Amino acid sequence: MSVLTHKKVNVKPLHLKYYVDIVTKNLEYQSEFTLGILGVSIVIILGIIDYATGYDLSFSLFYLAPISLVSWFGKRRLGVLISLVSALTWFTADIANGRIYTYPIIYLWNTLIRLGFFIIVTFLLSALKRILKEEQEMARIDFLTHSINTRYFYDLGQLEINRSLRYHNPFTIVYIDLDNFKTINDEYGHSTGDLLLQKVAKIIQENIRNTDQVGRLGGDEFAVLLPETGTEWAHQIVNRINLVLNDEMAANNWIVSFSIGVAIFNSPPLTMDEAIKIADDEMYKIKSNQKNGISYIEI
Repeated sequence: MSVLTHKKVNVKPLHLKYYVDIVTKNLEYQSEFTLGILGVSIVIILGIIDYATGYDLSFSLFYLAPISLVSWFGKRRLGVLISLVSALTWFTADIANGRIYTYPIIYLWNTLIRLGFFIIVTFLLSALKRILKEEQEMARIDFLTHSINTRYFYDLGQLEINRSLRYHNPFTIVYIDLDNFKTINDEYGHSTGDLLLQKVAKIIQENIRNTDQVGRLGGDEFAVLLPETGTEWAHQIVNRINLVLNDEMAANNWIVSFSIGVAIFNSPPLTMDEAIKIADDEMYKIKSNQKNGISYIEI
């Protein structure tokens, strides 16, 4: 007689944050029209409930929900519009409930006060969102060169690795080191060195595609991420960057050249650390030899 045994499987429960993240991401991609319809719909539902519960119960706090939603995920003008709809809905619920004030003008006064309160909330939320977005951008950008910083470059690179492993698309990482950069700082000062770094970052940015990313990984080291880029495109882009960079150095009489390592990934490693190391090793083949050259590897 055989005995069947059942192995107990522990299923990790999904937390509230998981569902909140899903809803948030969906709202971020909605159009203004959709957000407007959603906001107005919620306000109408609140107005119906407000009317059904009578004027003895205050419902003001709940009107802030649709106002906050559209102000955060949409534009400020949409928040102002929903604020106006909310104030008018509240006014209509008061009238429908038969609420009577000493003077008729109090209806108008209360409606304007509520509208003012709602608009203040709209402006505060819009300002907060703008500040948070600016701080987020600043956390990703290198202050001197305005290219992306190391951390964000690694994050984007890891996303590209994951995409490549799933869809089998090639991508390329270019590692660029400035030869003799210390000499520029010593002879001309750090202000000239900073200017040179800014020019390098700008030239790289101007000679890559909109989908490509340039990051500053160190004092005089840059890297370029080229999504969906195989051998032919990698050679064209890197050769153009190298040519324009050297022309700019010659035009300014700067004795700086470029050691460049290029890693073309058809079967990438699992982590960005490994991918960067491969490109970095190719760069050092040039750096430790005659400098001022390009080394390619395809994996």
